[in-house]
Amino acid sequence: MNYFESTQITGLATHYVGNKNNEEELLLSQRVISLNEQLKQVLHTYFLSSFKEGQYYQFNIEGEQESNTVHQLVTQIFDHPEQLHEHSVAIAQHLYEQGVHPKIKGGELYVAYLKECVVDGEVCDAVGIFKSEHKDLFLTIFEQEGSLGIETEEGININKLDKGCLIFNIDPENGYTVSVVDQTNRGSESKFWTNLFLNLKPKEDLYFYTQQALTLCKDFINQELPEQIEINRAQQVDLLQRSVEYFKENDQFEQEQFKEQVLVEPEVIQSFEQFQEQRVEDNQSLPLKQFEISEKAVKRETKYIRSVIKLDKNFHIYVHGDRKLIEQGNEADGRKYYKLYFEEEK
Repeated sequence: MNYFESTQITGLATHYVGNKNNEEELLLSQRVISLNEQLKQVLHTYFLSSFKEGQYYQFNIEGEQESNTVHQLVTQIFDHPEQLHEHSVAIAQHLYEQGVHPKIKGGELYVAYLKECVVDGEVCDAVGIFKSEHKDLFLTIFEQEGSLGIETEEGININKLDKGCLIFNIDPENGYTVSVVDQTNRGSESKFWTNLFLNLKPKEDLYFYTQQALTLCKDFINQELPEQIEINRAQQVDLLQRSVEYFKENDQFEQEQFKEQVLVEPEVIQSFEQFQEQRVEDNQSLPLKQFEISEKAVKRETKYIRSVIKLDKNFHIYVHGDRKLIEQGNEADGRKYYKLYFEEEK
């Protein structure tokens, strides 16, 4: 569990980083920001409230660590927090050099030093790197000649962090433990923040293994299986439901057990094994034989697994339970139908 209520911002540097491709400016500040208590509270909300428990990342430091610019600079900040501003300038310059896609928006960059972060029960320091790209319109009310006036003002919404990462001083020899927020991760500029600028990769923990396995099952059932055997959507939904139930009801993933209890049919099992082998060969998945299931990953990832049968543009059937209560058939005139059995209507 992550806990930031006691976290303190002890240092902050800010710069403006435009889009180099669009000939926008890089504006570097000359010193750190002076923070009073009220501003610290506001920034605490802005910087930290968007970070939720979930997947962690780590810096990609395979080969020489010096090849990862942000990792190297963050390590220097942890070693010498008093040099935050100097290293924040280098981080801003690196971001400016990487931001060459024409759709990447310019914005304010913040580099903060944070104390007393609690990550999975461990207290640690962290370096936060945040970027604001969007401005909201606010109304301000003011007194004017015995009455009230109203005007608009553009500013940053402290409840909407566009991009950010928290680098926790945990497991530094393997690239630290990093949490990421990217609310503008869309289109061809996607992955810019995580891949190009920060150069991160998913941290191989229980959350990662569980996420990988759920994705593998979902892609197999939705994409691969219909190519290999004759299967209707109701049967696919049944397999998805049984897969989700397996992850929810078990503490350990055992691949042989999963194949026997969920996939059942020999031809389905064989097709799954071939699909998994190909994914591993293509470096799209790790070999997933046995691991402890992450409850957090199951809760988050199963939100995106929808057990829905879509019938033309007229009906959607949401399946939450027993597949045997659904029958599929064909009329003599060629029209298809589903028959649903139930005991109670609400």
